[in-house]
Amino acid sequence: MEIITEKKFRFEIPEGKRKERLDVFLTHAIENSTRTKVQNLIKNQFVQVNGKFVKPSYQLNPGDIVEVRIPVKPRPAHTLPEPIPLNIVYEDNDVIIINKPAGMVVHPALGNYTGTLVNALLYYTQNLSRANDVERAGIVHRIDKNTSGLLVVAKNDIAYAKIAKQFSAHSIEREYWAIVWGHFKSPEGVIETKIGRSKSDRKKFAVVEDGKVAITYYYVLEEFEYLTLVRLKLKTGRTHQIRVHLSHINHPVFGDPTYGGRKIHYSNVTTRIKQEVDNLLEIMKRQALHAKTLGFIHPSTNEFVKFDSDLPTDMQLLLKKLREKNFQ
Repeated sequence: MEIITEKKFRFEIPEGKRKERLDVFLTHAIENSTRTKVQNLIKNQFVQVNGKFVKPSYQLNPGDIVEVRIPVKPRPAHTLPEPIPLNIVYEDNDVIIINKPAGMVVHPALGNYTGTLVNALLYYTQNLSRANDVERAGIVHRIDKNTSGLLVVAKNDIAYAKIAKQFSAHSIEREYWAIVWGHFKSPEGVIETKIGRSKSDRKKFAVVEDGKVAITYYYVLEEFEYLTLVRLKLKTGRTHQIRVHLSHINHPVFGDPTYGGRKIHYSNVTTRIKQEVDNLLEIMKRQALHAKTLGFIHPSTNEFVKFDSDLPTDMQLLLKKLREKNFQ
C-alpha cells in the first residue's frame, strides 16, 4: 500500500472581504492550482470550512476558517538524474550559468520531487558541489518556480563557498525585468521594508514588522496604458522579495496569482480594458518576471563576470501586444 503524505493550508477570511465562492477563493489562494483540482479536493472532503465539509459553491464570510489537505506522494529514496534539456548560458570548471524556464522548480521539495533543475543537472554532469545534500547539489541560490531567468550553479565546493559568501554579503549583482500594474510617480526609487511570512497565509510572504530587511531598487523602462516595464535590482534576496515589494506599493507583477497580479489595478476600467486584460492574461499565465542579468566575482579568476539573457517568449509577446496597442 502506497503511503500518502499531505500538504496542509489554513486560511482565515479577513474582515471586510467581499463574499466569494470557496472554489474561486482557493484557486487564487493556492499557487499552481486550478478550479477543477480545487473542486475535486472539496468534493472528496479534503476541504473544511469552520470544521465542516461544504460544497464548492459555499460563500465565504469574514471570520471563516478554511482548512485544506492536499494528498502528496512521498518523496523517492534518492534524487534521480533525469534527461531534461538545460539552457546553458556559460560553463567552465567552476560554474554553470543556467537560464531557467518558468515552471521549473530549482530543487526537490514537498510535491516536486522530479522534473527539477537538480534532476536535470545530475543527468548532465557529475561535477556538482556537494556542500549541500544531493537534493541541492550545486545550488547556491533559487528563483521562484514561475519566475524565469539566470542562476549560477557551483561545480565544486570551493566555488560554492566563494559564491555563497558573496550572496551572504549582498555583493552579487542581480537585475530583473518585470511588467507590472500601473504607473510610478517617480522614474526610479527604492523599496525598503521588512519581509517575513504572512500572518494570515503561511505560504505567502508579506511586509511585517518582525521580518528581515529587504531592499529593492526600481527603474522605469517603458510605460503603457495601464502597465509598466521596470528594471529591478536586488540588494537583498528574501523569498518572493520583488513580488511582495511591488504588491506592497500597489504595483503587483502582472499575472502573479499569489500577490494580486491577475486582478485589474487601474481606476478607469472599461469593457474594452477588461477584454484586453483577459487576452493578455492568456499570454501571461504566470508572473511577468525574469531574472535577466547576474554578476559576481569568479571563484577562480577573482575577476568580476556578468551574464545577460533575453526575455522569455511569453514576456516578449506580451510586450509586443502592449507596444502595438500604444501605437494604435
